[in-house]
Amino acid sequence: MERDASTPDHADIVIVGTGHGGAQAAIALRQQGHEGSILMIGRDDAPPYERPPLSKEYLAGDKGFERIMIRPEKFWADKNVDLKLGSGVSAIDWIAHTVTLSDGSKIGYRKLIWSGGGDPRRLGCPGASLKGVFYVRDKRDADAMMAALDAGARRAVVIGGGYIGLEAAAVLRKLGCEVTLVEMLDRVLARVAGEDLSRFYEEEHRRQGVDVRLSTGVEEILGEDGKVTGVKLDSGETVDCDMVVVGIGIVPAVAPLIAAGAAGSNGVDVDFCCRTTLDDIYAIGDCAAHANPYANNAVIRLESVQNAHDMANTVAKAIMGDKQPYHALPWFWSNQYDLKLQTAGLSLDYDETVLRGDPATRKFTVVYLKEGKPIAFDCVGTMKDYVQGRKMLEAGVEAVDRDLLADPEVPLKELL
Repeated sequence: MERDASTPDHADIVIVGTGHGGAQAAIALRQQGHEGSILMIGRDDAPPYERPPLSKEYLAGDKGFERIMIRPEKFWADKNVDLKLGSGVSAIDWIAHTVTLSDGSKIGYRKLIWSGGGDPRRLGCPGASLKGVFYVRDKRDADAMMAALDAGARRAVVIGGGYIGLEAAAVLRKLGCEVTLVEMLDRVLARVAGEDLSRFYEEEHRRQGVDVRLSTGVEEILGEDGKVTGVKLDSGETVDCDMVVVGIGIVPAVAPLIAAGAAGSNGVDVDFCCRTTLDDIYAIGDCAAHANPYANNAVIRLESVQNAHDMANTVAKAIMGDKQPYHALPWFWSNQYDLKLQTAGLSLDYDETVLRGDPATRKFTVVYLKEGKPIAFDCVGTMKDYVQGRKMLEAGVEAVDRDLLADPEVPLKELL
């Protein structure tokens, strides 16, 4: 097989994945003084870009592609980082230190950083492959949705009440679509937030015109001539539509690692420096299962820009000889309508919540406690609470006065 002359057959460091983690790994390696060759391999045809805006500003048309690029394309050439785009990795030989690409060619490496992220979890019901069923994971997905909207699609069913589904619903309403949101569980955000936040966003979306259906499943996607015409719910009701947006989670993209013998059941397991169980192979970002200090050292995966970015820095330092344990406070954000949600910490296994402020004002904070200790903050329009809440979590405050915590007039910094 003839090799693409622009692609080297060996790189000192090969990075698989061109999202936030992969891009930051290359940047951090250069910042740490690495002078060897770096090759980034990505399934995307486009140079590294931010993923979160795909379901928000990019889909809404508020930001063009140039504004969501992680760095201008020229940056990578200036930093001597080679890009192999539009190509996936199908196999790894960790003994020979080679990766096999989707075209069958092989590339050698000294160190391998896997930042493969995940693939959208697919619907398993009849009709799931009809034209007009969309997933929001990469630029091609968002571009296909935009093309459908430009062609006149105006009735949408969004399946999944997590952040991706809610953000997509908000954008579609902004663009003038009729939107029905379907969630199997009895509240939105059930896996990541407490009931106060769930009920607030349910009410907000309904106020904005979204038909929110809870405790509702999908039996079939209906269509004619290969195109979506509706969604049949488990109640037997059919919701007419001309597009379906699916946001029901991701499946970690780690098959080549697991096939090569890496340990992992939910993603791929990594140690305190993000090393897999295979020599000279690291994994970062959405697919990396790690013992997180902010989750009582439970082994978890974190699907966030922060996690990918900070893991990339940890790996770059480790490769350069500075082995420091990954210990970064998790944080997230979500933009819906004119609301900005900022989250600090992990609310896993919380046993109590404290509400600061009145959700009716659209400015409030939910504090999550475990055995009296603050472990996470969900802040809607309360930037000061977010900033000061992060400091509380980083300081490891053990216990707080509930009455003071619930009083929005009492700054959180006074409880440190």
